[in-house]
Amino acid sequence: MSKHKNRHHSDNKNVNKQNIEMEQNSEAQKAEQQAEETANDTEKKAETDTQSANEEQKADNSSEVENSETDNQSQENGSDAEEQQNNDFEAKYNELNDKYLRLMAEFDNYRKRTLKEKMDLTKFGGEGVLKGILPVVDNMERAIKAMATASDMDAVKEGINLIYNKFTEFLTKEGLKEIEAQGLELDTDKHEAVTKFPAPSEDLKGKIIDVIEKGYTLNDKVIRYAKVVVGE
Repeated sequence: MSKHKNRHHSDNKNVNKQNIEMEQNSEAQKAEQQAEETANDTEKKAETDTQSANEEQKADNSSEVENSETDNQSQENGSDAEEQQNNDFEAKYNELNDKYLRLMAEFDNYRKRTLKEKMDLTKFGGEGVLKGILPVVDNMERAIKAMATASDMDAVKEGINLIYNKFTEFLTKEGLKEIEAQGLELDTDKHEAVTKFPAPSEDLKGKIIDVIEKGYTLNDKVIRYAKVVVGE
Protein backbone atom coordinates (compact mmCIF):
# COMPACT_ATOMS: atom_id res chain seq x y z
CA MET A 1 0.00 0.00 0.00
CA SER A 2 2.81 2.31 0.76
CA LYS A 3 4.47 1.53 -2.50
CA HIS A 4 1.32 2.24 -4.34
CA LYS A 5 1.01 5.69 -2.75
CA ASN A 6 4.60 6.52 -3.51
CA ARG A 7 4.15 5.55 -7.11
CA HIS A 8 1.01 7.61 -7.34
CA HIS A 9 2.81 10.57 -5.81
CA SER A 10 5.64 10.10 -8.27
CA ASP A 11 3.24 10.04 -11.17
CA ASN A 12 1.70 13.31 -10.00
CA LYS A 13 5.10 14.91 -9.86
CA ASN A 14 5.80 13.79 -13.37
CA VAL A 15 2.48 15.16 -14.56
CA ASN A 16 3.11 18.48 -12.87
CA LYS A 17 6.57 18.59 -14.34
CA GLN A 18 5.20 17.89 -17.80
CA ASN A 19 2.57 20.57 -17.34
CA ILE A 20 5.19 23.07 -16.26
CA GLU A 21 7.36 22.15 -19.21
CA MET A 22 4.41 22.46 -21.55
CA GLU A 23 3.54 25.87 -20.09
CA GLN A 24 7.16 26.97 -20.41
CA ASN A 25 7.28 25.73 -24.00
CA SER A 26 4.00 27.50 -24.74
CA GLU A 27 5.30 30.73 -23.21
CA ALA A 28 8.55 30.35 -25.18
CA GLN A 29 6.59 29.81 -28.36
CA LYS A 30 4.48 32.84 -27.56
CA ALA A 31 7.59 34.86 -26.86
CA GLU A 32 9.21 33.61 -30.05
CA GLN A 33 6.03 34.30 -32.03
CA GLN A 34 5.77 37.76 -30.47
CA ALA A 35 9.44 38.41 -31.24
CA GLU A 36 8.88 37.25 -34.82
CA GLU A 37 5.83 39.50 -35.15
CA THR A 38 7.82 42.40 -33.67
CA ALA A 39 10.61 41.69 -36.15
CA ASN A 40 8.11 41.52 -39.00
CA ASP A 41 6.52 44.79 -37.84
CA THR A 42 9.96 46.39 -37.60
CA GLU A 43 10.85 45.12 -41.06
CA LYS A 44 7.57 46.35 -42.50
CA LYS A 45 8.06 49.71 -40.81
CA ALA A 46 11.57 49.87 -42.16
CA GLU A 47 10.29 49.04 -45.64
CA THR A 48 7.57 51.65 -45.23
CA ASP A 49 10.13 54.22 -44.02
CA THR A 50 12.42 53.30 -46.89
CA GLN A 51 9.58 53.61 -49.37
CA SER A 52 8.57 56.96 -47.85
CA ALA A 53 12.18 58.11 -47.95
CA ASN A 54 12.43 57.02 -51.59
CA GLU A 55 9.21 58.84 -52.42
CA GLU A 56 10.42 61.95 -50.58
CA GLN A 57 13.76 61.72 -52.40
CA LYS A 58 11.94 61.37 -55.71
CA ALA A 59 9.78 64.37 -54.79
CA ASP A 60 12.87 66.33 -53.79
CA ASN A 61 14.62 65.35 -57.00
CA SER A 62 11.55 66.30 -59.01
CA SER A 63 11.33 69.60 -57.15
CA GLU A 64 15.02 70.26 -57.75
CA VAL A 65 14.58 69.48 -61.45
CA GLU A 66 11.58 71.78 -61.63
CA ASN A 67 13.45 74.50 -59.70
CA SER A 68 16.45 74.04 -61.96
CA GLU A 69 14.26 74.27 -65.04
CA THR A 70 12.53 77.33 -63.56
CA ASP A 71 15.90 78.94 -62.77
CA ASN A 72 17.16 78.19 -66.26
CA GLN A 73 13.98 79.61 -67.75
CA SER A 74 14.27 82.68 -65.51
CA GLN A 75 17.89 83.13 -66.52
CA GLU A 76 16.97 82.81 -70.17
CA ASN A 77 14.09 85.26 -69.75
CA GLY A 78 16.38 87.63 -67.83
CA SER A 79 19.02 87.35 -70.53
CA ASP A 80 16.43 88.02 -73.24
CA ALA A 81 15.05 90.99 -71.29
CA GLU A 82 18.55 92.39 -70.77
CA GLU A 83 19.37 91.97 -74.44
CA GLN A 84 16.11 93.66 -75.42
CA GLN A 85 16.83 96.51 -72.99
CA ASN A 86 20.31 96.96 -74.46
CA ASN A 87 18.81 97.03 -77.94
CA ASP A 88 16.29 99.66 -76.82
CA PHE A 89 19.06 101.76 -75.25
CA GLU A 90 21.15 101.52 -78.40
CA ALA A 91 18.19 102.52 -80.60
CA LYS A 92 17.40 105.47 -78.31
CA TYR A 93 21.05 106.53 -78.30
CA ASN A 94 21.22 106.42 -82.08
CA GLU A 95 18.02 108.45 -82.33
CA LEU A 96 19.23 111.13 -79.89
CA ASN A 97 22.68 111.24 -81.49
CA ASP A 98 21.11 111.75 -84.92
CA LYS A 99 18.93 114.57 -83.56
CA TYR A 100 21.97 116.13 -81.90
CA LEU A 101 24.01 116.04 -85.12
CA ARG A 102 21.11 117.54 -87.09
CA LEU A 103 20.63 120.26 -84.48
CA MET A 104 24.33 121.12 -84.53
CA ALA A 105 24.30 121.32 -88.32
CA GLU A 106 21.22 123.58 -88.26
CA PHE A 107 22.77 125.79 -85.58
CA ASP A 108 26.00 126.09 -87.55
CA ASN A 109 24.04 127.13 -90.65
CA TYR A 110 22.04 129.62 -88.58
CA ARG A 111 25.24 131.06 -87.09
CA LYS A 112 26.82 131.50 -90.51
CA ARG A 113 23.66 133.05 -91.94
CA THR A 114 23.30 135.45 -88.99
CA LEU A 115 26.95 136.46 -89.24
CA LYS A 116 26.54 137.20 -92.95
CA GLU A 117 23.38 139.23 -92.28
CA LYS A 118 25.22 141.30 -89.64
CA MET A 119 28.09 141.93 -92.03
CA ASP A 120 25.65 142.93 -94.77
CA LEU A 121 23.78 145.18 -92.32
CA THR A 122 27.01 146.89 -91.30
CA LYS A 123 28.10 147.25 -94.89
CA PHE A 124 24.79 148.24 -96.47
CA GLY A 125 22.82 149.52 -93.44
CA GLY A 126 22.73 153.09 -94.74
CA GLU A 127 21.61 152.05 -98.23
CA GLY A 128 17.99 153.13 -97.74
CA VAL A 129 18.96 156.52 -96.27
CA LEU A 130 21.44 157.21 -99.03
CA LYS A 131 18.86 156.37 -101.68
CA GLY A 132 16.52 158.93 -100.09
CA ILE A 133 19.27 161.59 -100.07
CA LEU A 134 20.17 161.13 -103.75
CA PRO A 135 17.15 163.15 -105.05
CA VAL A 136 18.15 165.99 -102.72
CA VAL A 137 21.67 165.87 -104.13
CA ASP A 138 20.22 165.98 -107.66
CA ASN A 139 18.15 169.08 -106.78
CA MET A 140 21.16 170.74 -105.20
CA GLU A 141 23.21 170.20 -108.36
CA ARG A 142 20.43 171.72 -110.49
CA ALA A 143 20.23 174.71 -108.15
CA ILE A 144 23.98 175.28 -108.38
CA LYS A 145 23.81 175.22 -112.17
CA ALA A 146 20.84 177.59 -112.11
CA MET A 147 22.65 180.06 -109.84
CA ALA A 148 25.51 180.30 -112.35
CA THR A 149 23.25 181.85 -114.98
CA ALA A 150 20.29 183.13 -112.93
CA SER A 151 19.48 186.80 -112.91
CA ASP A 152 16.52 186.56 -110.52
CA MET A 153 17.97 185.82 -107.07
CA ASP A 154 14.49 185.55 -105.51
CA ALA A 155 13.77 182.56 -107.75
CA VAL A 156 17.07 180.98 -106.69
CA LYS A 157 16.28 181.51 -103.02
CA GLU A 158 12.83 179.97 -103.49
CA GLY A 159 14.34 176.93 -105.19
CA ILE A 160 16.84 176.42 -102.37
CA ASN A 161 14.06 176.67 -99.78
CA LEU A 162 12.08 174.03 -101.64
CA ILE A 163 15.11 171.71 -101.63
CA TYR A 164 15.62 172.30 -97.93
CA ASN A 165 11.99 171.61 -97.08
CA LYS A 166 12.00 168.33 -99.06
CA PHE A 167 15.20 167.28 -97.33
CA THR A 168 13.81 167.96 -93.84
CA GLU A 169 10.63 166.07 -94.73
CA PHE A 170 12.73 163.08 -95.75
CA LEU A 171 14.70 163.22 -92.48
CA THR A 172 11.47 163.38 -90.48
CA LYS A 173 10.17 160.25 -92.24
CA GLU A 174 13.40 158.47 -91.27
CA GLY A 175 12.72 159.25 -87.59
CA LEU A 176 14.98 162.28 -87.27
CA LYS A 177 13.53 165.13 -85.20
CA GLU A 178 14.93 168.51 -84.18
CA ILE A 179 15.32 169.18 -80.46
CA GLU A 180 13.41 172.28 -79.37
CA ALA A 181 15.59 174.67 -77.37
CA GLN A 182 14.90 178.39 -78.02
CA GLY A 183 13.25 180.07 -74.99
CA LEU A 184 13.04 176.83 -72.96
CA GLU A 185 14.55 175.87 -69.62
CA LEU A 186 17.96 174.16 -69.87
CA ASP A 187 17.55 170.37 -69.99
CA THR A 188 20.89 168.61 -69.63
CA ASP A 189 19.39 165.44 -71.15
CA LYS A 190 18.95 167.31 -74.44
CA HIS A 191 20.89 170.55 -74.25
CA GLU A 192 24.56 171.41 -73.86
CA ALA A 193 25.24 174.87 -72.41
CA VAL A 194 28.21 176.34 -74.26
CA THR A 195 28.24 179.69 -72.51
CA LYS A 196 26.15 182.19 -70.56
CA PHE A 197 25.10 185.60 -71.71
CA PRO A 198 23.14 188.45 -70.08
CA ALA A 199 19.44 187.85 -70.68
CA PRO A 200 17.65 190.48 -72.72
CA SER A 201 14.72 190.33 -70.30
CA GLU A 202 13.96 189.08 -66.81
CA ASP A 203 11.75 186.24 -68.02
CA LEU A 204 14.65 184.75 -70.05
CA LYS A 205 17.06 184.46 -67.13
CA GLY A 206 18.07 180.81 -66.73
CA LYS A 207 16.57 180.00 -70.09
CA ILE A 208 18.05 179.38 -73.52
CA ILE A 209 18.41 182.63 -75.41
CA ASP A 210 20.30 181.35 -78.45
CA VAL A 211 21.02 178.06 -80.29
CA ILE A 212 24.53 177.73 -81.67
CA GLU A 213 24.04 174.23 -83.10
CA LYS A 214 20.79 172.36 -83.43
CA GLY A 215 20.32 169.02 -81.70
CA TYR A 216 18.49 165.97 -83.06
CA THR A 217 16.87 162.76 -81.86
CA LEU A 218 16.52 159.59 -83.90
CA ASN A 219 13.42 157.64 -82.85
CA ASP A 220 13.44 159.51 -79.50
CA LYS A 221 17.13 158.82 -78.91
CA VAL A 222 19.45 161.84 -78.71
CA ILE A 223 22.09 161.56 -81.42
CA ARG A 224 23.33 165.12 -81.04
CA TYR A 225 22.86 167.54 -78.17
CA ALA A 226 21.77 171.09 -78.92
CA LYS A 227 24.56 173.57 -78.18
CA VAL A 228 22.94 176.59 -76.58
CA VAL A 229 23.55 179.91 -74.80
CA VAL A 230 21.86 180.41 -71.43
CA GLY A 231 20.73 183.82 -70.19
CA GLU A 232 21.81 185.09 -66.79
